[in-house]
Parts: sequence; structure tokens; C-alpha cells
Amino acid sequence: MAPLSYSSSKPISSSYQALNYRLLLLLTLLPLTVAFFAFILQWQGGLIDPLLSSPDPFQFPGMDYPGSNSRPHRRSVSDCVDVLGQSRSPAFPYFKDWNFEFGSNLRPKICIVSSTAAGLEQILPWIFFHKVIGVSTFFLFVEGKAASPVVSRVLESIPGVEVIYRTKELEEQQAKSRIWNETWLAKFFYKPCNHELFVKQTLNMEMAIVISRDAGMDWIIHLDTDELIHPSSAREYSVRQLLADLPEDVDMVVFPNYESCVERDDIIEPFTEVSMFKKNFDHLPIEAYLGNYRRAIRGNPNYFLTYGNGKAAARVQDHLRPHGAHRWHNYMKAPKEIKLDEAAVLHYTYTKFSDLTSRRDRCGCKPTKENVKKCFMLEFDRAAFIIASTATEEEMLRWYRHHVVWTNKALSLKLLKRGILTRIYTPMAIIQGLRESGVFGSVLQSAQTLSKDKFLSSVESSNFSSVDKQIGVKESQATARRILDINDNFSGGSAIPPLSPPVPDDFHIGIS
Repeated sequence: MAPLSYSSSKPISSSYQALNYRLLLLLTLLPLTVAFFAFILQWQGGLIDPLLSSPDPFQFPGMDYPGSNSRPHRRSVSDCVDVLGQSRSPAFPYFKDWNFEFGSNLRPKICIVSSTAAGLEQILPWIFFHKVIGVSTFFLFVEGKAASPVVSRVLESIPGVEVIYRTKELEEQQAKSRIWNETWLAKFFYKPCNHELFVKQTLNMEMAIVISRDAGMDWIIHLDTDELIHPSSAREYSVRQLLADLPEDVDMVVFPNYESCVERDDIIEPFTEVSMFKKNFDHLPIEAYLGNYRRAIRGNPNYFLTYGNGKAAARVQDHLRPHGAHRWHNYMKAPKEIKLDEAAVLHYTYTKFSDLTSRRDRCGCKPTKENVKKCFMLEFDRAAFIIASTATEEEMLRWYRHHVVWTNKALSLKLLKRGILTRIYTPMAIIQGLRESGVFGSVLQSAQTLSKDKFLSSVESSNFSSVDKQIGVKESQATARRILDINDNFSGGSAIPPLSPPVPDDFHIGIS
């Protein structure tokens, strides 16, 4: 039996080896076959990467470069200047060293006008965030820190940014503006602090209208550098798309503002550290607004610390004029205005403890209740100025924590659930992505290549000849007065200042 058993085991062993060989061959060929078919499918267009399929993979919706054949040189992380906090794990690598240049034929073309004295830590994130969402051009009227050689040289180097310095020539030209001969801004003339700033902003807006029309802009927006547009209702989070979708007969669009709600007293970079905002009255049901009003003000004078009447974008057209810092108007007609139901302006106000003293230092008003009424338009600004002018730093910090910082987590959660407060993370993510990708460092580095001669010539060569003609420098006072009389039906009343949100007493609701 033993020989029989031995001879029968040999074919069984050979069969087992053949099976193993076939199995090994199958396991080898299977992944190779799958990889081959995947390659064929991708080569035929079945799996094209959408980022690589565009004419320029560095483009975002609504943006392109002047030359279709040119792309920005991408530097390594170590090449960038680590001034504004750059990480070595970029979230948006396609932002690297992107100049955001705009020679685009895409419409509409949008510009922002701003009067600022801020530093680069605030202005750079503000500019590039708005570039990402579709703004092509910025007219910056600079003074203070923003007009310093270091800051202004960087701003001058950014494509699409027009820096306008508050020179003696500019002041002389604005002193001849037709606005001084009209009545709608008259009640703000020759008053200190906020009133003076309000008039200055309005005159800058008037000049920006002319410059924007010469530059072929379609829409103009007045915005401060502590405000970000939040086009939440638009496809692709694009303000360009938002305005493109509007009916052609709309002249002005109002963005209701949301106000920042800081949860700490040590905020350094508001745009990337603040995510909680208080919604505008216009975006809330009246029952929710009135039912939570007392909880939401937390002992402060109003629902918002500062203004609540939003900011506006205007279609660039003939006879357009500013109507204060918050609205636009037209000399020849009553503009058709709409208010957006979802999109907003995010106002980062009093987000840093140092804002108390910086605001105080910009105004020489005496810190008394009677004097601050002449200097500031809003109640909270008046109270903050008095505290900053009279209290110790410890007392100021205690006041700031009580009136500004949202330390009561239970109250915040309750108002979040009721829709009074909301969390918004998109601007934070975009700006953090820009920072991590080295965009700000690249801008600082490229500014170093701007020659001193070019920088000085840009400061001295501001040519306002076309502006002179269109804002009325060459008109006599009689001519300006005659124009005012002819168009009095469309005057729009007095310029609209920053206004607090409505209080419960403003509502007259009958009880049935």
C-alpha cells in the first residue's frame, strides 16, 4: 500500500503548484489591467482634473491674467517673506505668488473705494480677500500709517490697486467740489471727528466715481478696511456673479451689515479669529428681533455697537454721486434700489482692545457728554471715547470685556439657536489659505523690487485733470447752484449717515 500511496501523491502536488502559479499570475495581472484601463479612460477625457482642464489652472471664477500665455512663477515656501504668518503646509497651493492681475474682459468689473489709515496687517488680507471674490480694482485714499513709505510702497506694487495720497493738491481740488455748494451734505460740514471723516469719505467717493468711469468699471462700492463683503447668496461665493445676476434697471444694491461678536479680549487678527456675527434687522423676522432685543444688546445703547444701515454698491453711470458713506444717488433721477436678502457686509468693529485707544487718538474732542455729541454720531462711540480718555488701562479692559466681549457662552448659544447670532467661516478660511500659501509674503517681497524713483513718481504724478472737470472744479458757484436748482426733485434729501438699528419703540404694533 505504501508504493501506491507514494505514486498517487505526485500528481496531487503538481496540480497544487499549477494552481498557485495561476493564482499568482492573476493577482499580478489584475492591478496592472485596472491601472491600464484607468489610464486609457483618463487619456480619453473621462477623468480630467477640473483644475487642470481650465486655460489657466491658477484662475479662480471671475479672475484672469493680462497675458493668456503667462503664469506666475511659483516659489517654494522658503523663498517667501514670513512676515504675515506663513505655514509650511499650504491649504491653497495654487495661490502661491499669484499676482491677481486683472486684464479681464469678464463683466461686470467691480471696484472698491476706501479711505484708510490702517497698516498692512489689515489692508493686505482685505484687498486679497476681495480679489478672490471678484473685485478687480481698488481706489485707496490713504493717510496716516497707510501713507507711510513702507506701507504705501507695498500697496503701489499690487496690480489693480490705485493709491491716492492726501496731498495739498488733492485737498485744494476737493475744496472746489460742487458738493460744497449743495445742501444734502451741508449739516456735516465744519464739524470735528466723525463728521469730518464722513465729509472726507464722501468727497473721496465723488472723485472715485470719475476715476472708475475712466477705468471702465461697471460697479463701485464704498467699504472701510474693517469690512468684508459676504456674497453668501451667489454661486461660487462671488460678488461678481451676484451683481451680474441683477436686472439691468437696478441702480443700487444695499448690503445689510452683520456686526462682529468677539469672544476673547486678546484678538490679534480679526479676519481669521472672529467667526460669530450678529445678524442685521433686515435679515431677521420682526418677531425674532423684538423678542430677543434686550438679550442681544447686553446693556449697550443699541442692538449694534455701531451702524446698522449697511453699505451699498452702485452701477457706474452718468450723474452718479455719493449720498454719504453708506449710499449713492443720482443728480438726474431717483435711483432704483434693492436690498439683498442673504448677502451682507461683515463689519469687524471694536474687535481688538487697542481699538479703544486708536479711535481716541484720532479725535481731539473733550471727553464730556456734551462735547462727544458734537464729535460722534453713535452712542456707543461716544461712551467708548469717554472711557478711553478718562479710565485707567485696567478699567478700560474691564469695560471692554463687559460691553464688547461675549463671555456668556449660554447666552451666545441661545441667540445662535434663535438665529440672532450666526457663525460665518468662509472669509476666515479664504484669508488663512492666502496666508498659508505665501501670497502676502510674495507681495512684500515683490514690493522690494519697486524702484525708489517709480515709487516717488507715483506719489507726485497724480493727475486729476479729468476729475477737476467732472466734479466741478472749473464751475463757478453760480453754475453749481443752478444745477442744484434744476435737479432738486432728485436731491434725495440729506446724506445718509451711519444709523443705529431700530429700537422696539420704533414699531407701532397694535394688539388685537
